[in-house]
Amino acid sequence: MLSDALTLPLFGDDPPPATPVPDRAALLATLQAWMDAGWLRRLDWALANLVAELDPAAEPAVLLLSAVLAQLEGHGHTGLDLHALAERPETVLAWPSEGLQAFQTLWQDGVGSVTAATQALARSTAVRGVAVAADGGQPLVLDGDMLYLRRYWHHERAVAQAVNQRCAAETVLEAAAVARARDWLDRLFPPAAEAAAGPDWQKAACALALRGQLTVITGGPGTGKTYTAARLLALLLAQADDPQRLRVALAAPTGKAAARLKQAIDSALTGLQQRLGEALDLRGLTERIGAARTLHALLGARPDTRAFRHHAQNPLELDVLIVDEASMIHLEMMAAVLAALPPTARLVLLGDKDQLASVEAGAVLGDLCRDAQAGRYDAASAAYLQAAAGVAVPPAFTDPQGPALAQHTVMLRESRRFGGDIGRLALAVNAGDAATVQTLLAQPPGGAVQALQGGAPDAVLALARAGRAGAPGGYGAYVALLAQAPAGADGVATPAAHEDWVRRVLQAFDRCRLLCAVREGPWGTDGLNRAVPQALRSLGLKAQGEWYVGRPVMVTRNDPTLGVFNGDIGMVLPSARGGTLRAWFLDGDQLRSVGVGRLAHVETAFAMTVHKSQGSEFAHTVLVLPEQAGPLLSRELVYTGITRAREAFTLVAARAGALEAAMAQPTRRVSGLLRMLGQAGSRPAAALPPADLP
Repeated sequence: MLSDALTLPLFGDDPPPATPVPDRAALLATLQAWMDAGWLRRLDWALANLVAELDPAAEPAVLLLSAVLAQLEGHGHTGLDLHALAERPETVLAWPSEGLQAFQTLWQDGVGSVTAATQALARSTAVRGVAVAADGGQPLVLDGDMLYLRRYWHHERAVAQAVNQRCAAETVLEAAAVARARDWLDRLFPPAAEAAAGPDWQKAACALALRGQLTVITGGPGTGKTYTAARLLALLLAQADDPQRLRVALAAPTGKAAARLKQAIDSALTGLQQRLGEALDLRGLTERIGAARTLHALLGARPDTRAFRHHAQNPLELDVLIVDEASMIHLEMMAAVLAALPPTARLVLLGDKDQLASVEAGAVLGDLCRDAQAGRYDAASAAYLQAAAGVAVPPAFTDPQGPALAQHTVMLRESRRFGGDIGRLALAVNAGDAATVQTLLAQPPGGAVQALQGGAPDAVLALARAGRAGAPGGYGAYVALLAQAPAGADGVATPAAHEDWVRRVLQAFDRCRLLCAVREGPWGTDGLNRAVPQALRSLGLKAQGEWYVGRPVMVTRNDPTLGVFNGDIGMVLPSARGGTLRAWFLDGDQLRSVGVGRLAHVETAFAMTVHKSQGSEFAHTVLVLPEQAGPLLSRELVYTGITRAREAFTLVAARAGALEAAMAQPTRRVSGLLRMLGQAGSRPAAALPPADLP
């Protein structure tokens, strides 16, 4: 079946040759051929076969779309937009030109149009049509023109329902409460020259959070997200009926990010305590908060299951939950957090909307922050911010029809720490400004940013050994410290001396990091993690066997019984008494260690993927771009890599033009979350009916 209205300009003016409409057997054989060609995964092909088994009458179009949907899930999309697939398949399928040509031919001859596709899906007993069909456990769900895997439709719907309910639960503060808020906000934030610097968005974020159960605070590095969160905690403490009973938890997707959040919040609260005196018991609040945890630890991860101890029927006992690095939270985890949080508790999400999205499916923070740049505050919000915070919202950031979520979202726009050439480079990459990027990278050696394009992996190894002009040290600095292990008169170091040495080794290692776009090949983490220890041998690193002194390791699987979680980075060093090797981890100033024999899921961490680096910062970051990385090489990946650097950034690209290719490829993940949130209106859409159990 052909559609006269369907045009696919990607393939030129001549349509592909007509072929017979495939039957089921022919379609499955075609999918297998596509799998053999590397365009589909075995998992994608398997889902199409499962659908064929569940529905013997399923039409070829249903099987084709099942395989495509499964592959998109592997690329982080939560669903399949049928219109996008029909109109611009090259933006949906990360396939070579011959694969796109084959898909176009099969679509035109075996499907024909979006209408025909939705009709075929609606007729299949393996597909649940939201508008008409009851839930019979079908693996696929058709919601309008979006096709979902069952569990992602449930998760997306649950997140939308929880966000809508939290936005609708907006508290109208009485005049006296607004006046108290204004008094405390003026004390918590030093006066700002708004005429010159614009609105104090940090102050505005705290004011908005005071009246709602959800606040989303986004901004780039150095814009003060945790600074703002600390002042929000002080404001909530000042406004609480019983401050001593305020229950607060801090969390992040990874252990490293959680430790950094706790350290930043504690430092900010300590500074506030000194400035405010005894007006608030911020020291007591800091003690009651306790350690920040990973989201898995917070929810009570259970080994070998996706279920958590805390959920809607066993909620967390909290009044406030602050979650940092929210861009890393995938759809399923966000659904779990929202389900486990009591309806009366406040949720504060902190994150950079421009960073890489989660490794797993979903881009929840990006969806929630779609209007953050524009503001879109309605008249009621603008009036409230003026009264409660003295913040005058410029007309450019107002919108009479601003959606409800926008009234609970704030973008911090001024970076107080992340400046200089590194900051300018990150902004230029984020804006797709190739000319500025090239100007910054063309500066003489010794500057904060430098590029080596069209080089060999040996250039990366040289940087790993000794750094470069303007960024000295490399990994050689921590290797030198390995030989300085303390020893007492009897050959045994005191615990204090040993712990001080361990801290210095870990801190020296953390000053430099190699970040990769891919895992495989000489330019990926696998190749570099084999090559770097060999390159460090001449400096004294004795890299022999699986476990050796000085091996950096990254945990790859949560193990609550050991207290280690995916993303934690440590160093293999001897115990204080020598001999026994342990993996040591540093959380702020606190050390913890685990015997190496108990660590079953770790990998060497001289080089790590950019995804795994989120939530971390290094004095010198080396970003390694391979010759070919396909859709993995994106603008967000480069931006995230750059923003991991504090003092120096070095780009090493296997070929000239790799950076420009990445900048020209922004990531767009398919999601139906905004539609479910009712973003078209000025207030939340009617509450969704209770989500069916998955």
